[in-house]
Amino acid sequence: MQTFDATNFKEICNKLGRIDKDLYSVIKQHGHPPMWTRPATFQTLILTILEQQVSLASAYAAFKKLKQKTGYVTPAKILSLTDTELRACYFSRQKTIYARELARAIQTKQLNLKKISSAHEDEVRYELKKIKGIGDWTVDVFLMHALQRTDLFPLGDIALVNSLKETKQLHPHISREDLLAIAEPWRPYRTIAAMILWHSYIQKRGIKLNHALEDYSG
Repeated sequence: MQTFDATNFKEICNKLGRIDKDLYSVIKQHGHPPMWTRPATFQTLILTILEQQVSLASAYAAFKKLKQKTGYVTPAKILSLTDTELRACYFSRQKTIYARELARAIQTKQLNLKKISSAHEDEVRYELKKIKGIGDWTVDVFLMHALQRTDLFPLGDIALVNSLKETKQLHPHISREDLLAIAEPWRPYRTIAAMILWHSYIQKRGIKLNHALEDYSG
């Protein structure tokens, strides 16, 4: 079970650059990517649910509104809000259900985030996917950013796939299997390769990321 942190992140980026000339080109042109990390908390999972299938700007707008309403986001606070209050925080009907299901799982101790934080990735995936609304993409993002595991490559992420296609000049309709085969030489550091590709995607489009997580205390 490998993890990355500030002491090894840039060296892993450089190692990937030595393995793959296209990743090297991204680093040379845009610099090292930020080390995108988040605390392994309920609040992080709520944000990740908000990020499902929408732009980062939309997700951060909803998260910011929720934080203005509740302060630090806890299961009890989510469960205390009415449908109308959550809708005012830009929660869709489905995401309202997902957030409450997650909150109940934490409150009833069906899910123990502290316990799974040190578990094998398969166990983390198994436990999180018991919760309605949490699928592989959400688990991958949690493993990558909150638990800082080094070898995830979420092909459910459109920006990542598009950046890989751009960087490698791939056919638009390349198969999932072929994409995984291209990423195979990056093991056991595919998470960091994904961050390099996200960095390229963001820089090429001039996307300004909202630093919605700066007020995290953990």
